[in-house]
Amino acid sequence: MTPRGKQRLTIIIIVLLSLTGAAALASYALREDVMYFQSPTDVIARQTQAGQNFRLGGIVAKGSIKKLPDHITRFTVTDMKKEISAEYRGVLPDLFREGQGVIADGALNADGIFIATRVLAKHDENYKPPEMSSDDR
Repeated sequence: MTPRGKQRLTIIIIVLLSLTGAAALASYALREDVMYFQSPTDVIARQTQAGQNFRLGGIVAKGSIKKLPDHITRFTVTDMKKEISAEYRGVLPDLFREGQGVIADGALNADGIFIATRVLAKHDENYKPPEMSSDDR
């Protein structure tokens, strides 16, 4: 191999190692930010510890929303198999209602109630603008 060929090979190896190192550092830094939601069944099966942050996902159970003083809302998240009681302090999204999908960030407290720090309401896939009437479809 010529000296020029060795130099090119060395540069290519250095570039590949640098890219690999950068990708490894980026994935390590982002691993804390990647959080998939767990269903109530998953949370109960894994016996999630109090104080451990996770994302809870499911459906807001019918008849479960209770408004309390100080902008606290209690509700139940279900996956139609298991249920977990949840509590959130703050203003909820407009789409938040019974029978609707919800994803909440937070942790269980010592009593097993999920204390949410953020609540996201999921809309159904059959979105229709409010100005459309049912006979416009």
